[in-house]
Order: sequence, then structure tokens, then C-alpha cells
Amino acid sequence: MTFQESMNELELLGTAQNRKVYARHGAGPGTLGVSFANLGKLARRIKTNHDLARQLWDSGISDARSLALMIASPTDVTEADLDHWIAGVSYYILAGSVAQFTHKTCFAVKKRKQWTASRQEYVAQAGWDLVALAAMHDAEAGDGYFEQQLDTIEKRIHKAPNRVRHAMNGALIAIGIRNAHLEKLAVAAAKRIGKVEVDHGETSCVTPDAVAYIAKTKARKATRSRPR
Repeated sequence: MTFQESMNELELLGTAQNRKVYARHGAGPGTLGVSFANLGKLARRIKTNHDLARQLWDSGISDARSLALMIASPTDVTEADLDHWIAGVSYYILAGSVAQFTHKTCFAVKKRKQWTASRQEYVAQAGWDLVALAAMHDAEAGDGYFEQQLDTIEKRIHKAPNRVRHAMNGALIAIGIRNAHLEKLAVAAAKRIGKVEVDHGETSCVTPDAVAYIAKTKARKATRSRPR
């Protein structure tokens, strides 16, 4: 599928209702309003196509950029691609998608270190999303690394930009459900941090309470592990 054919498909799939929804979540002008379900179907038709992904990203349209991240190749992507992509993000959902893709690449460890130190809101958000993904999926990362991240979160979360606060809170939760040792440290840190205020705009989204969420997840895991 060519770039123009892909854009034609996206324009046909967009709806006015979805455009309104995405606008409330911060998607920029020119959003077509394609549901993520339809983006997924289109991505499965296209399959992996890194050159097309680059073209779609450079269109500047959020739907096309979401599709780009679904068809981009984790093995063909360059560090320059990732830095270019995250630098152009101004929408928290897209920042999270960049993090999800970056986690699959060989640059994940380097980028979570670089991006968490950024002063740009959506770059730093993606960095903390990467920390959360590492806590959930990276078996090789040691407890010491996550202990350091808990210390940083506790020191910086209340002074961090809006979406960074939300991502830090998510990382705190992910670290807390990684293992029993980190759970104890994360819960203690969350109690010292207190309530995390995040402006979700004109949406029904809420910021989860870390202590309650960690406990709920622990209870759900215990229930699933019981013999039937």
C-alpha cells in the first residue's frame, strides 16, 4: 500500500464523533477520527512497512502517526527515527504509543534514561512510560534500578509537568506490582507522596491511587493463582 492509498483509507475510516472524542483528549488539528480498532485492521492489511511508517509519521496527522507506530519495524528503526518521532509529539496518547513501540527496540534502555531526564513534557512522559513497561516486562532489570526510579519519582512527581505526573504515577504502580520487595518500597513511597493531581481536561479519565491499585492488583493475582 502506498502512502497516498493509506491516507485515502484513513480519511474514509474517520468519523465526526471520533474527531470530537480525540479532540477532548488533546489530539491536534487535522485529526481524522479513525478508531483504534480500525487502525489495527488497516495495520494488519499493510503488515510491517518501515518506509511507509516514516512517511505516515511525517504527515503530521495523529491517526497516520498512530498507524505508523503499528507498522514500523522494531529491527529497522533507527535511534534518529525514535528521537524524531518523540520530538514531534504533543498528544499524550501518541507519546504512550511511541513508548510502547520503543520498548520493543534495542534502544529501549537508552531512551528511558534519556527521555525521563527531558524537560519536554511528552518526551519525559514517554520515558516514564518506558520505566513502567520495563517494570512489567523486562526480566533482566534489577531491583536496584527500580529502587532508584522510586526515589526519583518521590522527589520530583509533584513538580513535574501534568502528563509526566501521570506517567510517573503509572511507573510507581508498575514497580509496585513487580515483586514483593518492590511492592513494599512502592507503597511506602506512594503514601509519602500522597494524592497525585493530574488535569485530564474534558474527559472522564482519573488518576489511579497507587496504594489502592497495587493492592487491588495483588489481590487479583492471588485469586487467579488459587487452585480450582
